[in-house]
Amino acid sequence: MMLTTLLKVAFTTGMTLLLASPAAVTAQPVQGAALLPEAVLVALKQANVPASAVGVAVIPLSGAGLTLAANESQSMNPASTMKLVTTLAGLELLGPQYQWRTDVLSAAPVRNGVLEGDLWLRGSGDPQLVIEDMWLLVQRLRGAGVREIRGNLMLDRSAFEPAPHDSGAFDGEALRPYNAGPDALLLNYKAVSFHFSVDADAKQARVYPLPALAGMVVPPTVRGTEGACNDWRGRLGGDFTDPLRPVFRGAYPLSCGDKVWHVSVLSNVQYAEALFRSLWESSGGVWKGRVREGLVPADAKRLAQHESKPLAEVIRDINKYSNNVMARQLFLTLGAEATRRPANTERAQRAVGDWLVARGLDRRDFVLENGAGLSRVERVTPAGLARLLQGAFASPLMPEFVSSLPIVGIDGTMRRRSGAAGSAHIKTGLLSDTRAIAGYVLAASGKHYAVVAIINHPNAGAGQPALDALLNWIFVQG
Repeated sequence: MMLTTLLKVAFTTGMTLLLASPAAVTAQPVQGAALLPEAVLVALKQANVPASAVGVAVIPLSGAGLTLAANESQSMNPASTMKLVTTLAGLELLGPQYQWRTDVLSAAPVRNGVLEGDLWLRGSGDPQLVIEDMWLLVQRLRGAGVREIRGNLMLDRSAFEPAPHDSGAFDGEALRPYNAGPDALLLNYKAVSFHFSVDADAKQARVYPLPALAGMVVPPTVRGTEGACNDWRGRLGGDFTDPLRPVFRGAYPLSCGDKVWHVSVLSNVQYAEALFRSLWESSGGVWKGRVREGLVPADAKRLAQHESKPLAEVIRDINKYSNNVMARQLFLTLGAEATRRPANTERAQRAVGDWLVARGLDRRDFVLENGAGLSRVERVTPAGLARLLQGAFASPLMPEFVSSLPIVGIDGTMRRRSGAAGSAHIKTGLLSDTRAIAGYVLAASGKHYAVVAIINHPNAGAGQPALDALLNWIFVQG
């Protein structure tokens, strides 16, 4: 399995298109939380979640049909369903064919296979610049005739403005890759995946990291222990004080079988140096320099370039796997492209806010922070988000947008859910006090519906069956 595929799961938290005007709805909507479907109310009661903590909007997408409105104008934390706003804005403002470019440049001459000076790596905010892409860049550079680099690797990260980032500020999980900060040169999400493979006879687990980073020393084994596989990361006692020399002071529960621990512990510069050195030397190249930062000289010439996948493909990973880091990269890119200036949060918020207004949506229905939903600030109203989905369904880019959403019971973050299984494309949202769904249901009648349902409550996690019940209700009754 490719490292790219392995990393997708690590980013799911322990959680020119013209939008059409909303179509006239002729059916009388059901109003009020008390009139939610019986199966939904029962599930909420079992979860000890009051109906007042739930906001729902269901809209038919082809004229008359089933409608439902409950607390639909209430401003609520959408969690990762906010990614629907960011990815739809991306499709419209950038186009489905949009690509990020990462350039390798130098102002120094190449003589007899030797680059006699610094090598520059300039990023543009690629949300998915993974190890396979970096390997290809190295191969292209080697193919261009460069055998030895007699200078430093210089990182040009100027496409994004520098911004302070505390990886542990949101939920205290500073090691988790989904908390990595955005960066114009975000290499492989700065992630290292530690694989633990059980050797039952020796009562230990073998340990190996992917990617293999130059200078990283990892203990080859960790002792095993009996007992249930609970809190296995905590029981390992991982110490990443020196990120290039991690230590596991505890023991690995043998009952866990094989596991992978994805972490982000190195700085951007540390990661770039360790990754590039590993890839370059494994290709047969020679490099004794270090990694530094700066701006590409005006007289530098391009030696190699990597183009990302088109945006229409990138948003599939953002939405199906709820990738927070990728969503934030896209969000910032929207601000940079709108202003032709280095990306920052304020420019991105303004660009997306202006887009919402230009499409006839009420700006007050959307409170933006980072565009990913990994936020205690972001808010939507269920009605506002439903209207956005309604307009998107009538747009020329509807197929690209809808196909980016998880299919219930089949893939992405909805693969283990049962509500309207196989008949709904639904984006999920998950925070400690939030559960949300938003997307589309194809009812048994053949009618299509937009649905948004959000629970904001300390018991939200137990309310997930209520959201599945709502999807089933739409499928059967719609």
